Amino acid sequence: MPTRIPEVVRKAAFALTASTALLLSTTACTGQAASSGAGDDASKEQTITFWHAWSAPNEVKAVKALVAGFEKAHPNIHVDVVGNMTDDKINQALRAGGSTAPDVISSFTTNNVGKFCSSGALVDLNPLFKKAAIDPGTTFPKAMSEYTEYDGNRCAVPLLGDAYGLYYNKTAFQKAGITAPPKTWSEFEADAKKLTITQGDTYKQLGFMPNYHGWEATTEHYMGQFGPTYFDSSGKSTVATDPAVAGAFTLQKQLVDELGGFKKLEKFRAGLGDEWGPKHPFHTGQVAMQLDGEWRLGMALDAKPGFEIGVAPLPVPDDQADRYGRGYITGTIAGIAATSKKQAAAWELVKYMTTDTAAVVAFSNAIHNVPSTLAALKSPDLKYDPRFKTFLDIAANPNSTTAPASVNGGVYLTTIQQLGYDYESGKVTDLKAGLTKAAAQIDTDIAQAK
Repeated sequence: MPTRIPEVVRKAAFALTASTALLLSTTACTGQAASSGAGDDASKEQTITFWHAWSAPNEVKAVKALVAGFEKAHPNIHVDVVGNMTDDKINQALRAGGSTAPDVISSFTTNNVGKFCSSGALVDLNPLFKKAAIDPGTTFPKAMSEYTEYDGNRCAVPLLGDAYGLYYNKTAFQKAGITAPPKTWSEFEADAKKLTITQGDTYKQLGFMPNYHGWEATTEHYMGQFGPTYFDSSGKSTVATDPAVAGAFTLQKQLVDELGGFKKLEKFRAGLGDEWGPKHPFHTGQVAMQLDGEWRLGMALDAKPGFEIGVAPLPVPDDQADRYGRGYITGTIAGIAATSKKQAAAWELVKYMTTDTAAVVAFSNAIHNVPSTLAALKSPDLKYDPRFKTFLDIAANPNSTTAPASVNGGVYLTTIQQLGYDYESGKVTDLKAGLTKAAAQIDTDIAQAK
């Protein structure tokens, strides 16, 4: 979306420090079913508090409109809305409780779901969904349903989402003789090379920036196209044994080498514009293809580039050509504080914001994120640029993937990402050994968190 500042927050939260990673796992909160111990009656006159992280003016306005719709449908429940709340502030409030703590929270960081659930900071919503006769499995897209639960505990629910795809410069494609966006990795590799125009020891135009520091080109976004498992049924890391992981690392490194090598690419990247500004290298035509989320379309159009923008799903490995159309999915989550004394009323708000089709569609239209229910994704009331439909289709695709919740949040993703940096730069040359070491570290970190 045009003001996709929240993604910056998400990425900052991804690089968790050890103390932050333990923040929720050491809390004294214990979970409880929202239907028991809440002590409130949702039909009575009352006020609940909702904390969210949106901060841009159009986003804040959209949240207020969403809540106004709820209050109109539930005139006895009033909602105090508090915006621009970081995960750190939310975590502290969930631990402390009290009259000033939120009843309902939303977070941009799906990586925290495992901690929210395992610590009991947010209540398990499964009993409430069952009582309301709502099946999360048929209500939400598969990947969104997966990232809002941990170990059978659905302590969160999706509140709009983000889908990753491929942006491409149609003018550059035409000049290079490329008639359609690539669907397989070999096509992507060939197009990236064909679109690359060198200029001395740098580039006039780079087909694609493959380096892991290249904005949204993180290891989990790449691997989303390969279908990694991350963990086995016992909770042990599979990064050393899952061929999808090794395949993603190998092909990314191969592309780095073929496009000029890590050092040359990093030197070029250092002189490129900011990810969130109008001089983003895709906007300026310095990079012809870009891995990015649905918000990039609005930002790119606002920058008024001198070329036509194309949007397509990111390519898949050649041996998974039948999975083309998938993508990596993440998004915003909502939940009910275990310390809340008004959990019945809080559930009414959460249910409305996340399962009412009209409400979800209106919120999506307002802030240009992907709707988070299957019904909303198909709604005729959605308003969007025709190219945005690519992201709606990616979100609805059952083959789309996400990073599973973990008891210590996104620490395992940080471990994998660090290996990515070390492997692409040549610091690690034995990929198998690197993956084995990473898997051991992930298992150790999770064991310590438990």
